[in-house]
Amino acid sequence: MNDMIHRNIPDSWGQNSYHNDPTLSQLLDLYLPTALRQHLEHHFNEMGALAGGELETLAIEADKHPPELALRSRNGAERQQILKHPAYQRLEAYAYGQFGLAAMSHRGGVLGWSEPMPPVVKYALTYLFVQAEFGLCCPLSMTDALTRTLRKFGDDALVNRYLEALTSQDMDLAYQGAMFMTEQDAGSDVGAITTEARQEDGKWRLYGDKWFCSNPDAALAMVLARPEQGERGTRGLTLFLLPRYLENGDLNHYRIVRLKDKLGTRSMASGEILLEGAEAYVVGEPGQGFKQMTDMINMSRLSNGVRSAGLMRRSLNEALFIARHRQAFSSQLIELPLMQRQLSKMMLSAEQGRTMVFHTAECLRRADAGDAQSAKLLRILTPMIKFRTTRDARKVAGDGMEVRGGCGYIEEWSDARVLRDAHLGSIWEGTSNIVALDVFRAVRREQTLPVLADYLHQQLQASALEEHERHLLQVLLDKAVASANALAEDPACEHDARRIASGLYHITSAILMAWEASRITGDRRRLALAWLVVHHKLLPPDPLSVSRASPEALATLLSETPMTDEQVAAVVNTQALARSHGLEVGHG
Repeated sequence: MNDMIHRNIPDSWGQNSYHNDPTLSQLLDLYLPTALRQHLEHHFNEMGALAGGELETLAIEADKHPPELALRSRNGAERQQILKHPAYQRLEAYAYGQFGLAAMSHRGGVLGWSEPMPPVVKYALTYLFVQAEFGLCCPLSMTDALTRTLRKFGDDALVNRYLEALTSQDMDLAYQGAMFMTEQDAGSDVGAITTEARQEDGKWRLYGDKWFCSNPDAALAMVLARPEQGERGTRGLTLFLLPRYLENGDLNHYRIVRLKDKLGTRSMASGEILLEGAEAYVVGEPGQGFKQMTDMINMSRLSNGVRSAGLMRRSLNEALFIARHRQAFSSQLIELPLMQRQLSKMMLSAEQGRTMVFHTAECLRRADAGDAQSAKLLRILTPMIKFRTTRDARKVAGDGMEVRGGCGYIEEWSDARVLRDAHLGSIWEGTSNIVALDVFRAVRREQTLPVLADYLHQQLQASALEEHERHLLQVLLDKAVASANALAEDPACEHDARRIASGLYHITSAILMAWEASRITGDRRRLALAWLVVHHKLLPPDPLSVSRASPEALATLLSETPMTDEQVAAVVNTQALARSHGLEVGHG
């Protein structure tokens, strides 16, 4: 303890992020097959220890020493090289090499397992990794998503040429991926892309200016471009695979113009690309590029949700550690009622995000196995997660900084870096407005809402709830579905898209946490969290009312120890809650 605290300043460095998170172990038991779960226990332990120690140290160094662009050699030769700090390179070796996070979804043999890993494994390990380092997880996600898109839409010759390098764990041989889409006049409005593809000497060549390209020196990038005489809008776009180097070893014909000076993700390079006749290969059907790129974007959006959930857990870990070990006003901070409330609200958002990404990862597994219902669920759950989880991360990171007080504002600690990084999640791969509207695009065009409603009803029926509790959740689900349908059908209601998308997210997370609680033996804690979602996120508060809380109940919740049904009821009395909002909760 003396090593962790000096003059009442708690320092969590060296804590195991996996050991400090008992719920993660419970959820892995729930979402993974038993044999695989047992096989991976050592690797989760190892990643947790690294995230709380060496990876954190490396991330601090990489954040302080951003990459630099070397345009020319000393004798004037074109160089076009991004110089990465050794700390960042070491982080890459852990992510791509030792743990194979970009490879495990695409081949067997990673972490000693003969088959490709289900998505939950990749996302759970990323969830731990991102608690130390956020920036690198962008290139990691894009490499994984590019490989998936190439395998899904590319011809056999193209896949065979690059798949081994994209899934290599040898850092001398491994290829990284990127996505070059954004232009100055075409950010969210993808149909405005002006990058042109021309056929010259039997090859496709790209001409244009890409404005925001993360990992710009990646060996391969997916690029949207419009062939000559191509149709205007998204229908005229074709997807291309752009190699960094030509077959003769020369640099391809595009330049990294400059690197961006960013608020966060400073460890990872983002830059501007000028395409000057760069050779590229068509991926999939010409003119269907936007539809094909959407698959890659959706995978990146889901990864965004995972990273935001991980950042929230990092903020919560820090806040809980400080509150448990710092004294003020003759008490531990965690004993103070207002601090308990602040911490419980941070925990609520963090746990919502975790449930949503884990459950969606399982939907992804089933969808990839050919389940049509899961494919529709994936289509609506992904933008919901991208919209709400990333926004919640900004708030949780800010509240976590407050718990540390003045030290939280100092760059020596993690809070400032986490807060800076958290803000990007709600911007890249579609801003909050764009992804909120995409929720209702999925409802309107692909009829995903009935599938989601039926699925959540099934989860409710399978949950160990009192009948009045199940009825209350069903009433709120029906209201959320009705509102979502009304908005999808009437463009005049578009201004409510964010509010209704939030409502769908909250009721979905509440029902799924209730379902999880039914499958975790001897612990009803996730049910308490579900009712807190209902109380704080789905029912209207009276801003002038004074409420009584049970300090003992909140203390139990924050201790992250198993809870009984009686302890859950002490956190939220569901019958009283329903009556106070005019919702009759009979036996339905």
